[in-house]
Amino acid sequence: MSAAAPQFRRVLLKISGEGLMGSREFGLDSQTVASIAREVRTVREMGVQVCLVIGGGNIFRGVSGAAQGMDRTSADYMGMLATVMNAMAVQSALEKVGVQTRVQSAIPMEAVCEPYIRRRAIRHMEKDRVVIFAAGTGNPFFTTDTAAALRAVEMNCDALLKATNVDGVYSADPKKVPDAQYYARLTYTDVLARDLRVMDASAIALARENGLPIVVFDMHGDDAFAHVMKGEGRYTIITEEE
Repeated sequence: MSAAAPQFRRVLLKISGEGLMGSREFGLDSQTVASIAREVRTVREMGVQVCLVIGGGNIFRGVSGAAQGMDRTSADYMGMLATVMNAMAVQSALEKVGVQTRVQSAIPMEAVCEPYIRRRAIRHMEKDRVVIFAAGTGNPFFTTDTAAALRAVEMNCDALLKATNVDGVYSADPKKVPDAQYYARLTYTDVLARDLRVMDASAIALARENGLPIVVFDMHGDDAFAHVMKGEGRYTIITEEE
């Protein structure tokens, strides 16, 4: 690792539930979760304040059959509960590597985590604790991408980092289209106009309205999170038009 200073001082890291599966079909892979915890610890040791939003697809995928025929609201609440389970798993992994962590849920469940309180969350971050925001926005019909953009804005973050399985944004899925075009920089308008589906339109619009940069990168690989924080490696940054 180089000694370059981090390009952001407070960030929100968005990880999909599928990002916790490793090679499994659903559920949690303990080695993958432990690796993410080490990555977060490395960035924290750089003096960066970190908070997280984690999706629930890895767990909800296992119960999606049971949700068929269910109304959208009930299914969305099931997905929110899955994000709480993931948040608790990542909290345990972070604390095993010596990182103080708090989970705050948009759906109150005091027996297992704190309710979401903005000022308390900011205070935790100022005390160098990692805060994991669970249960999305607490409302159906909103994705965890939108929740990530909302919490990043509420926490006054310098950037929203979206961890994916590819090293940036492409014109098409590079795993299916080998000659897909890679974009190093994009504007919010580019993403919406080209329907690039980096995040849902609500999340992109919220980031645009608040001037929140979005950085898309591949979480896999040694110190990938830290390298991006130093402006190194390959990634895509989405900002306002220059």
